[in-house]
Amino acid sequence: MQYNQKFTDDLKAWLDTAPADRDLNKGAMMLLQLTGNRILYNQMCANLPAFAGYLAMHLQRYYNFRIKAVTHQQVQLMGEKVQHIEQAHFAYPKGTDAAQSKEFRAGKRADHDSLPDNIKACYVENLSIVRRMREVHLQLRAMEARSGICPDSDRYPYLKELVELDERLHANWAKYDDYDIQAAAVVHKDDARQASLKALRLINLNKSRYKKNPTPELQARIEGWLKQVNNPSQELLQELKALGIGK
Repeated sequence: MQYNQKFTDDLKAWLDTAPADRDLNKGAMMLLQLTGNRILYNQMCANLPAFAGYLAMHLQRYYNFRIKAVTHQQVQLMGEKVQHIEQAHFAYPKGTDAAQSKEFRAGKRADHDSLPDNIKACYVENLSIVRRMREVHLQLRAMEARSGICPDSDRYPYLKELVELDERLHANWAKYDDYDIQAAAVVHKDDARQASLKALRLINLNKSRYKKNPTPELQARIEGWLKQVNNPSQELLQELKALGIGK
């Protein structure tokens, strides 16, 4: 059965409100929506304060039931995902894990050592992720073996972690596999060009200011911008030198 999440959230908000501040009319209406018992609803509305405890008890009961059902649905869905994860990562010979498998090692790029550190880190992190996945998987299976049919509340954190780890693993592989060194070099070159042009504009805007008011602070800023200019012209260097900058 699927439940309206907003209604469940409204139940929680009502129950989390201090008893003295609860909207009893709203509580009675929610109970009517849950039970469909209009006779009870009319009785409560005739003297809501007298039914405050009754409302809290029954709305709490319905809320607990809904949360339990939602958790069961989540666990079922996660369990299906974990079955696929198990087939992808744990179908290895005894004593071997995904990090040691030929498939994992084959995923290492031939140009790995030439990659930026943040991209290489994706591969390194995935080594740790698959080992952690193996640990969580073994813990889950050991727990299920000890207790037979494992309660949803016990399985949930293990399944959730496995699913999240698998998502991180795939995100890292995508970032690692899709990284284009040549395209990144073009972007870096273009960024450097833009920085050079910006620095040149700042120098041209401020050199006349410096000529009128040659402060040490402005001199230092112009000299800093000059270092960012690619191949500054001799004309510019001579002009700045005449101002006492860049000696």
